[in-house]
Amino acid sequence: MQQQLQAMLALQDEINTLVNENWREQGFAWYRAIWVESAELLDHFGWKWWKKQQPDMDQVKLELVDIWHFGLSLELQQGAPDQVAAEMAAELGAADTQPGDFREHLEAFTLNTLASRQFDLVGFAQLLVDTGMSFDELYRRYVGKNVLNRFRQDNGYQDGSYVKNWAGREDNEHLAELSAGLDASSGDYSDQLYRALASRYEESTTTLA
Repeated sequence: MQQQLQAMLALQDEINTLVNENWREQGFAWYRAIWVESAELLDHFGWKWWKKQQPDMDQVKLELVDIWHFGLSLELQQGAPDQVAAEMAAELGAADTQPGDFREHLEAFTLNTLASRQFDLVGFAQLLVDTGMSFDELYRRYVGKNVLNRFRQDNGYQDGSYVKNWAGREDNEHLAELSAGLDASSGDYSDQLYRALASRYEESTTTLA
């Protein structure tokens, strides 16, 4: 787990630096982003008692991954990836989490986030347990989303020139297909995935040209 945590923290540091090389000094409200994502997550899970709702668990997990991005950014305010990874692994190792009421746990997680303006790591681990999402699945999903975010930035996302739909499908569909053919336990998994995505994108743009 610690190795995966360190890899994810390093990737988050990299993407944050790509967006703003002085991101640590900017005082970005990561906690607010977590709060907003939590509300979106609850909409996907369902909370309206006056209508029939079925949890969309794939969307719930996608929102959890988005929250994890912001949580890692908060954790990185405390130090370098290797140091922070060790501290996070110890905290997660000591956590005692059992499946329970997801909505109540989400509200407690959000309340802790707003009150402390920090990342409630144990509370987040509880949400993973409630949704049946393993740490390995979180890792695979996070690395995939991180690679996609980096790819978008490298191809004009900030100036608006990048188009998410290419070769007849959205880029996240290409990503899901490519990631399924790779070994997520490989030490250079993120690099392999990025290269595969870049190669397919280049092929599609060459064909269009």
